[in-house]
Amino acid sequence: MNKEVLIERLFQALISGDRTGARNIVQETIEAGVPAEELLSEIFWPTLSLIQKLFRADQLTCLSHHFATRLMRSLADQAQARLTVASPNGRRILVVCGGTEQDELAASMAVDLIEAGGFEVAFAGGGVPFDEIMSRVGEERPDILLLFSSAAKDLPEIRRIIDELHEINVCPEMQIVVGGGVYGRAEGLAEEIGADLYVPDLRDVVGLLLERKTKRAASDQRTVGRKRRVKVA
Repeated sequence: MNKEVLIERLFQALISGDRTGARNIVQETIEAGVPAEELLSEIFWPTLSLIQKLFRADQLTCLSHHFATRLMRSLADQAQARLTVASPNGRRILVVCGGTEQDELAASMAVDLIEAGGFEVAFAGGGVPFDEIMSRVGEERPDILLLFSSAAKDLPEIRRIIDELHEINVCPEMQIVVGGGVYGRAEGLAEEIGADLYVPDLRDVVGLLLERKTKRAASDQRTVGRKRRVKVA
């Protein structure tokens, strides 16, 4: 199955609000033997990225954008029910994201794959106050804090969270992971703000999180961004 053709067909159905057509395309894909993990990471994710890119560039109307994001959420929920769930790996993740519809949709797709990968996930979505995030981290002490955003306007708050976590040294062994389109559009941004790991897309999200654990345990190192901050301080 040609994925580029499939993405284009799905994109056209989504932006036109063709709910039946979009569902039929997904059903065809499933019947062709494409697993749910691949459907989410290699079909839905690049389609959503294309929608976001065109909307930011004013090449997609608000109506088409709303059609697409709301229909995509429904399709992603259906795919989630088909995921193969791994055995629990004992790691806990707290996930928060930007407040837009597309941020919540992208983050929820990531959460579905991460949870299926054996992680215990608490997903708060967007609009959570700074003090509540910090309180949750201090109380629950998750292994990973994933901050997901596609918009540059969210960066000051994300930077504030990371700076505060470094300053008070709460959960020093917790990985701070960032994901979303804003980091892909600015090379080196994730390291500059002090994150431990940047997840560029969904294809390798579970593998990256597990691999990072192994490297951390062996070297007890932070990323370049966090090392740079320690030296400056």
